[in-house]
Amino acid sequence: MYDILEGVEVVELGSFVFVPLAAAVLADWGATVTKVEHPVTGDPYRGLTTAGMTNQVGGLHLSFQYANRGKRSIGIDVATPPGRDLLLELVGRADVFMTNLRPAVRARLGIDVDDLRAANPDLVYVRGSGYGQHGPLAETAALDGTAYWARGGVGAALTPPDAEWPLTQRPAFGDVMAAMTLAGGVAGALYRRATRGGGSVVDVGLLNVGMWQMQRDILSAPYEAPGATAWGVPREQRNPTTGTYRTADGRFISLAIVNPDPYWVELCHALGRPDLATDARFTNMAARQQHNAECVAALDEVFASASFDHWRRALEGFSGAWAPVQLPAELHDDQQALANGWFTEVDTGAGPLQVVSSPVTFDDYDGPRQMPGAPEVGQHTEEILLELSHSWDDIVALKDAGVVT
Repeated sequence: MYDILEGVEVVELGSFVFVPLAAAVLADWGATVTKVEHPVTGDPYRGLTTAGMTNQVGGLHLSFQYANRGKRSIGIDVATPPGRDLLLELVGRADVFMTNLRPAVRARLGIDVDDLRAANPDLVYVRGSGYGQHGPLAETAALDGTAYWARGGVGAALTPPDAEWPLTQRPAFGDVMAAMTLAGGVAGALYRRATRGGGSVVDVGLLNVGMWQMQRDILSAPYEAPGATAWGVPREQRNPTTGTYRTADGRFISLAIVNPDPYWVELCHALGRPDLATDARFTNMAARQQHNAECVAALDEVFASASFDHWRRALEGFSGAWAPVQLPAELHDDQQALANGWFTEVDTGAGPLQVVSSPVTFDDYDGPRQMPGAPEVGQHTEEILLELSHSWDDIVALKDAGVVT
């Protein structure tokens, strides 16, 4: 889709979403990405089912497509000596190696930093993890639901205080944040190698990404009363122009006008209530603070008087910050997203699939974004082995031994 990383060779030995999606971002940016999978089982994400969501459409696993678009797949059993040798051959010509295997597994397989650097001294070695490479949890199994959402404080911060259970995250919620973080780290390491030489080791942990996302809460927590939470401030006590309001048909409009005085008159006119602009209780921020509950009640009444679509039309052109609270299905037709190319058409071989574009645009958007779809397990094994100068006899022998598929 882009040529920013054209010529960069990436080898990915990863599973599920975090590291594979980071590699997919690099593919979006022009890198050639080779996904190494077990020759029989492949990436276990291929068969993962997410309860309550559509997983398969026309034989396509939707989640696997978005996390693995634009790659080639080679099926190698890296736990065998011949398989490890093949991985070293791939790494020997690569710029970047990416994995989410834990330290003990990497050591057992003989594919840790020093092992691969022996084959390629300038390799950028990339590790995605739940809890980092050090400390008591370095070998602990982790997904974003545990490391990012639960331990990272995100779930607790977003759960209302009167909820019986903590909120659970959406699928891969932390993984997608960590994937972009990891892709940025790889880009930085490639720049360093190009300008100063030498390969870096790049680490991103899901817990760290969760902490990064929650840093404002973490920063202030030592100075607040025990149990203090932003949820503890009722909406009637907040700035009335930074709230969410229910429409007549049960939808919501979000206002985020943090400096409301320059926008208050314009907002009142857009809402069809110019009288509120001259109401002595609401004329400026100081007055509204004295009458917060009354102002919120007035806006509640206004928004409840008409439909979601009415308010979307009424607020078009309003210069303050506002947005409709949209459903995921509505994003497919969001004109702002479409105008900026924030969907990429993936050619799956069984028809086009619209996936969300990775959130970086280079050199302005000038047309449709398109990428090849995710590969089948070992779809490119023969092609890649031929590139590595293996003969057909070698390939057949490796297949017969179960080393590749």
